[in-house]
Amino acid sequence: MKKLFVLITFFALCVCAHAETIILRTGARVKGTIVFQNEEVVIVKNAEGARFQYPRADVETILTEDVEEEQVAEQEEQKHIKTTKKAQIVLEAAGGPTYMPNTKIGGAFSVDLLVGSHHIGDRHIFIGGGLGYHGIFMGANKFNFLPIQVALRMPFMEAKHAPTFGASIGYGIALSKSYVGGIYAGIDFGYRYQINPKSAITLSAFVQFQQAKAETTEVVEETVFTNKTGCNFLTPGIKFALYF
Repeated sequence: MKKLFVLITFFALCVCAHAETIILRTGARVKGTIVFQNEEVVIVKNAEGARFQYPRADVETILTEDVEEEQVAEQEEQKHIKTTKKAQIVLEAAGGPTYMPNTKIGGAFSVDLLVGSHHIGDRHIFIGGGLGYHGIFMGANKFNFLPIQVALRMPFMEAKHAPTFGASIGYGIALSKSYVGGIYAGIDFGYRYQINPKSAITLSAFVQFQQAKAETTEVVEETVFTNKTGCNFLTPGIKFALYF
């Protein structure tokens, strides 16, 4: 009878002897192996072999390794979902030469601020909109525009280093009365480095198109005529962007 009792006790201890996490009512977590428990007490042995005894009333819950892993995975998934709901800001700076039909080559630079969603589905796809400042220099002439645009930015694959594509379309408002603005559009291809789940930087080659009309004057028989002629700008160049 005594041997039978010893065998039953040993079997019970073996069943209980696996790594678990005890969560106390204070919020503290204790990891170890439960060597004994009943309605009044729980005894735990940690990895160093030390034993700790806790009143059962102080124990909130006991998690096995499998349950704990599932909870951690669920928490990470919820954290991921929560993160993807946040908006993202994109700051872009670009520059390059500008071409206008039947005239000399000039230069251009631009700064854009975009706001939108940084995650669509399970991809780092940015869709949003914003505005910026585009300056174009053609000899002694200077053209300034305020582009209001919608934008798409996306990597071709989900990786820390990935090729990326971008497109924008909108309207460039002229910042002078001597010319008027028009349709603005741009595309870019480049390289993206994912710093963390939300932040990234990109370096791209781009092409921008800005439609515009400038005032011209013509004197015919001592009469001055004023009209607006097309002066569309095509700008290729390099663009740097910061996502945060």
